[in-house]
Amino acid sequence: MRWLLALALAFSFAAASPQAAREAVARWLEGKLSPKLEEILRAPPGEAPRLLQRYALFPPPPKGLSVNLESPKVEGNRVLFPAALGEEVGEVVVVLEGGEVRRVFFRPQGLALPPYLLTPAAGWGFLLLSLFWGFLLLQPSPFRAWFLEALALLRAQWGLYLFTNLFLYGLFALGSLLAYGMPELARAVQALFGGALEAIGLEEAVGKGVLVLAGVIFHWNFSQGLLLTGLVPALFLGLPVLLLNALRYFAFGFALSPAVLGPTFLLHLPTLLLELQAYILVTFGGLALLAHTARGEGYRKGLRALFLSFYLGAFFLLLAAWYEAWEVRFLL
Repeated sequence: MRWLLALALAFSFAAASPQAAREAVARWLEGKLSPKLEEILRAPPGEAPRLLQRYALFPPPPKGLSVNLESPKVEGNRVLFPAALGEEVGEVVVVLEGGEVRRVFFRPQGLALPPYLLTPAAGWGFLLLSLFWGFLLLQPSPFRAWFLEALALLRAQWGLYLFTNLFLYGLFALGSLLAYGMPELARAVQALFGGALEAIGLEEAVGKGVLVLAGVIFHWNFSQGLLLTGLVPALFLGLPVLLLNALRYFAFGFALSPAVLGPTFLLHLPTLLLELQAYILVTFGGLALLAHTARGEGYRKGLRALFLSFYLGAFFLLLAAWYEAWEVRFLL
């Protein structure tokens, strides 16, 4: 989530102009701001990265989207217009910098972060959860027993764990190296990732303080990264999560390469290592499930290995969330 900071720092705090935003939305709805996907695919290599980056900043409006241009709401450098896509309500967000339109996108209500996550109470709750989890790991408890059992599992299946690390970290490194030869394309891919995070409202947490930001980072990485795109595909004998993370790690390496991040890559490296290790652990758990099942030891035994790996991965995400929130607030 390194691009979270990049998004936050890009925003000015000057009041946005509703009229400029209204005109931008009208042009966006007419298709004058967004390049077509076919145009990007047909573009020459030197032009494609610029078009892809513009596509990320001005994603085409969904067909059938209706926008109320008469009721704008101004929040700093953003102007929000009520919008609807069929029965799904949401808002069109216009981001301005220095009076110029930087970005326009539609955010469905169901895609946004739950509002309670952005409250101080949620931040303090996440701090208490973290301290309580740490306390339980230091005391005789099921949480400590699961943690030690997960570590024992890694030692018992060291070869499989080592393979998973070398394969996925290797793809991340390969993507990072390729970015040196295509830095403009890498920046465009980073803009696509950043746009997806901005669309769900993650940038709002940046100004809420370290506690809230850490809780939001953990919520997003746990729910979307470790659970929905980690544990769930791993249940199908491991191979789906291995293929999914192979693509994810290569793309992450390409978009978060030192060729793009420059010196800040070193500051962000602990976050990358911790978060990527969490997803490696759930991938390892899926492969362990496959191995136990293939050896005739039973799906149930493999399922325990998967859940132990998932539990250990969640702990890594907890550490990553606190470091990244501190990194965003004080280092970058």
